[in-house]
Amino acid sequence: MAKKHPDKDKAGKSAKQADIRPGGVRVIEAHLRTLDAAPGVYRMINSGGDVLYVGKAKNLNKRVASYTNLKRQPTRLLRMISETASMEFVTTHTEAEALLLEANLIKRYKPRYNILLRDDKSFPKILLTGGHAFAQVMKHRGAENRKGQYFGPFASVWAVNETLTILQRAFFLRTCSDSVFENRTRPCLLYQIKRCSAPCVDRIDVAGYAELVAQARAFLTGESQKIQRDLARRMQTASDQQDYETAAGFRDRIRALTRVQAHQDINLSGVDEADVIAAHQAGGHTCIEVFFFRGGRNFGNRAYYPSHARDENEAQVLEAFIGQFYDNKEPPRLLLLSHRLPNQALIADALGVKSGRKVSVVCPQRGDKLNLVEHALDNAREALGRRLSESASQRRLLEGLAEVLDLDAAPERIEVYDNSHISGTKAIGCMIVAGPEGMMKNAYRKFTIKNPDITPGDDYAMMREVLTRRFSRALKEDPERSRGQWPDLVLIDGGVGQLSVTLDVLKELEIDDVVVAGIAKGVDRNAGRERIFLPGREPISLAPRDPVLYFLQRLRDEAHRFAIGFHRQKRGKAVTKSSLDGIPGIGPRRKKALLHHFGSAPSVEGAGLTDLEAVEGVSKAMAKKIYDWFHTEG
Repeated sequence: MAKKHPDKDKAGKSAKQADIRPGGVRVIEAHLRTLDAAPGVYRMINSGGDVLYVGKAKNLNKRVASYTNLKRQPTRLLRMISETASMEFVTTHTEAEALLLEANLIKRYKPRYNILLRDDKSFPKILLTGGHAFAQVMKHRGAENRKGQYFGPFASVWAVNETLTILQRAFFLRTCSDSVFENRTRPCLLYQIKRCSAPCVDRIDVAGYAELVAQARAFLTGESQKIQRDLARRMQTASDQQDYETAAGFRDRIRALTRVQAHQDINLSGVDEADVIAAHQAGGHTCIEVFFFRGGRNFGNRAYYPSHARDENEAQVLEAFIGQFYDNKEPPRLLLLSHRLPNQALIADALGVKSGRKVSVVCPQRGDKLNLVEHALDNAREALGRRLSESASQRRLLEGLAEVLDLDAAPERIEVYDNSHISGTKAIGCMIVAGPEGMMKNAYRKFTIKNPDITPGDDYAMMREVLTRRFSRALKEDPERSRGQWPDLVLIDGGVGQLSVTLDVLKELEIDDVVVAGIAKGVDRNAGRERIFLPGREPISLAPRDPVLYFLQRLRDEAHRFAIGFHRQKRGKAVTKSSLDGIPGIGPRRKKALLHHFGSAPSVEGAGLTDLEAVEGVSKAMAKKIYDWFHTEG
């Protein structure tokens, strides 16, 4: 076996050290002179003002000093140190507070050298409203600023809808809004199909409805067995009294409760609320599976794929994930984990500080809790396998696209643009983004066409405005092209005309390194006969069964779907506007009084002065103002 030459070893170390700009180390050493030995959070920042890394420490001075010992740093951190141009610090009272602040800052700045939780949407909940004699049960997402009681979180909207269906079948609670409730004169269809008790038309009194609400609340807090036994007793009593119709009603409610219990394939016996979190790692990627248990019931599960360096193990990724995951969520009383965390006691302490109660963080070793963790681990393993398989397929499609378009390499970011309008009105544009991991929905963008000089229906002018705004902003926010905002390929839904407009915009902005292609259907507008237009080349036609053609169709269809969805949203908002909205002094209450009195906004427009004065809450002066608003010329 050949021996390593000592001079070569030294040369290798020297090369590694040479990669480090001395300025980064000097910046760190300069801060050490005045840095306290206190708990806190530090930020490493590059010359462009971007946060490279956010870290927490029990002793800031000692932790930051460790970055000056270059021999102990992996290549990734050596690169980070070399890019550091400044640092910022925040001291805290305790290390737990530092951990909570660290998670918050990571989510805010998304530093490239931190482990990042990329998908952090809020979870849906069920709200049992308060402040009304007949409580409404409804789906809720976002800030809990409405009066009532919240139940959840549920892993998906599907899980919420399923539970709402059970609540309707078993407890007949209303789901309609207060305004619909107040204006009903006869029962709706839900009453006819036995999904609502119709309190809107007095088919049930306040006391009877309150009993149903209490039962639903008990069900949502894990007392379904108790309710079921009570319903069974009442069914038997009704049957004994030969009141078979009432007995059948209790039977149907019991069946609804039994149905939801049958779907609970995994249960957490003896535990009221817990999250089961398992991490599986393969191929340099990690999947974290989270199962939610509330009221002793499984509220669903969701998989996450944090962004991290390849040298970080499951426990490190899991710890960073937990800190960021619960930054905007209430942690349960118990967390069951698949791996022991490097700072497990600290994590439990920090979550306890956040929630104001004790939070236990446990890695079970035996029994039912271990079975639950292993079940979550199996789900994580399968989910990551599917994702890696899909990612490999996506990579092959990108490589095939690069070959078709004669690109130097497979594109990492593809942007697809589309417009939508109705006879030129409500014109909008949109951008969708795709990459090696599929559709990047958090990067999608919407554009409302603002230029009043655009001729209605001028698709070219609309595309010009969208692309000008998009790339002008990219030049302003990411001139160095280091933040991942620049595409390798721009796809336009259209042919030669749209392609020419795109090239003109890029030329005006002096952008000459973005590949542009147009994709248009054939003359008969049939899918499968698309042609790809490239600058200075003849149009390309792919075989109808070519996987790359299917990929391009999927991208174009996704852009079209997104544009149509945004356009419908804009139209919906316009429909809800009323001609009364612009009248000075007409607020929601007067508007409601006018609409109730006349039935519609056009009827208000045509009303006489005397008729307006007859509306409750409308004075003579206000009636004159309303009348003049609709009848004054000019």
